[in-house]
Amino acid sequence: MTTNAAQLDAEALYQQLLEQIRPHALAQDKLAIVGIYSGGAWIAERLVQDLGLPNKAGRIDVSFYRDDYAAKGLHAEVKPTQIPFDVDGAQIILVDDVLYTGRTTRAAINELFDYGRPARIMLATLVDRGGRELPVAADFVAHTASFEPAVSVNLQRADDGTFSISVDHA
Repeated sequence: MTTNAAQLDAEALYQQLLEQIRPHALAQDKLAIVGIYSGGAWIAERLVQDLGLPNKAGRIDVSFYRDDYAAKGLHAEVKPTQIPFDVDGAQIILVDDVLYTGRTTRAAINELFDYGRPARIMLATLVDRGGRELPVAADFVAHTASFEPAVSVNLQRADDGTFSISVDHA
């Protein structure tokens, strides 16, 4: 299945993801949501707000934890990791905007363990584009699609907080 940008309504996908997570969020006392910078952090912020989970939002920048750091280098703007809650024993939903190779997820999990030992880590993503290089699967997925490796799928956030997705062909 191939998908183009017109088929990816980021706001509708966000609502689907929210509804998948809502029942789980209401059933967990020690639930926290951590977004991977940048798109995953934007989604996590909205999830925490929409689910009414004050002080349970974190942001993680995995730049230094990636196994391809030497090849990729740093983002133009590095954001510090912020984990304002106790990771030990927490049920964490790790959020990324687009799941691709699994390397970013692996790096985020490694970094989370530097903050403590969570009871469980679940993964949520707006778009799972396949192409895994590591055995990583999301627990919550709004849309699954296939893209050629040269295609870039990116989440944007407007000034008013609304999301959109671009699909760029190299």
